[in-house]
Amino acid sequence: MKIAFSFLVLFTLIGCAQNKEPLLGETDWQRQQNADFKDASKSPLKAKDRKGFKTLDFFPVDSSAIVEATLKRTPDSDWFLMQTTTDRVSNERVYGIVSFELQGKTFELAVYQGQDLMTKAGFEDYLFLPFMDHTNGETTYGGGRYIDLRIPENDTMLIDFNKAYNPYCAYDEKYSCPIVPRNNYLDIKVEAGVKAFNKN
Repeated sequence: MKIAFSFLVLFTLIGCAQNKEPLLGETDWQRQQNADFKDASKSPLKAKDRKGFKTLDFFPVDSSAIVEATLKRTPDSDWFLMQTTTDRVSNERVYGIVSFELQGKTFELAVYQGQDLMTKAGFEDYLFLPFMDHTNGETTYGGGRYIDLRIPENDTMLIDFNKAYNPYCAYDEKYSCPIVPRNNYLDIKVEAGVKAFNKN
């Protein structure tokens, strides 16, 4: 009886493992994004869009889209109310300016720190890099994309544009998303990261 029961449990576990689809994605980051979007407790997708969801549309991973940037901190910057896609405003400040080369050109972008977020456990060193480029409205979301960063110990940091993602309002208009400041514009096509989402 024990042998029969053990065989049944083993058969059930194997069957479940076989039925579970593997997460799609070239990198751990892409696979984690897809896992979060499948998870009803985390996903910004509407229920109808989450049904049958398999993967976000990513550009091929490009090693040249990972850049080493120099961070110039701006410790005396003022807090300001960053506009969002709704009536909500976000209290932010420019933590610093990152300068880097991408596609043979030199750029400077502001990185932001949120006053509320920096008080939350796990986000004390979180920085926010919103940006726009020539792909917006074509192959990527029209409102620009974001990259999550952490405060480095020194004045250099890696920025991986393969991890550029859409704000949640690209998937559901109920979300309130910070609007990319005009100065954070890259005069090139950044064909890396997450592409525009085709809603069902």
